[in-house]
Amino acid sequence: MRGWRHDYHNHIQTMKAYRKLGEDGKLDEYLTALDADLTSVDTLIKSGNVKVDAILNSKLSLAKERQINVSAKAIVPSDLSMSEIDLCVILGNLLDNAIEAALRLEDEAARQIRVYIDIKRDQLYISITNTCGGNVRKQNGHYLSAKEGGSHGFGLMRVDRLIDKYAGYIKSRDEDGAFTTEVMLPI
Repeated sequence: MRGWRHDYHNHIQTMKAYRKLGEDGKLDEYLTALDADLTSVDTLIKSGNVKVDAILNSKLSLAKERQINVSAKAIVPSDLSMSEIDLCVILGNLLDNAIEAALRLEDEAARQIRVYIDIKRDQLYISITNTCGGNVRKQNGHYLSAKEGGSHGFGLMRVDRLIDKYAGYIKSRDEDGAFTTEVMLPI
């Protein structure tokens, strides 16, 4: 019961963060995913940070349910200098994009997401890699979302703003059918 209460609290905080940030589309996606997958959320990872565990386990369980192979390792301090809500928004957006890209591959066996989070040089290092089939679009040195309609790219813009807020660093690259985003944030 105590673990459920922690997860419930973390989901509420994540949803409030989406609403406060004006990410109504992301909130709707989160609620839909939570409703559909709440009973199937596995404890795939224990990073040391309960809020990060809630978002990682929710998103990675969703990926596994959608036949995406998942590999994850994370070490995150329980006390961070940055807002844990901001960190969950960053992780949630990056994982949403990774899931969407992997799902575009017709070959289910080729769908993969790898998450690695650790402390490096007094920074929180985040690496998220997904298979993407080589259909990555760039314009003026920036990666473009492959989403249809008018809501594409807002999640990545929010990630960029949050990383700037904490004087962090983000780098994305694509090679050999895989897309990787690396983030460094002060802890």
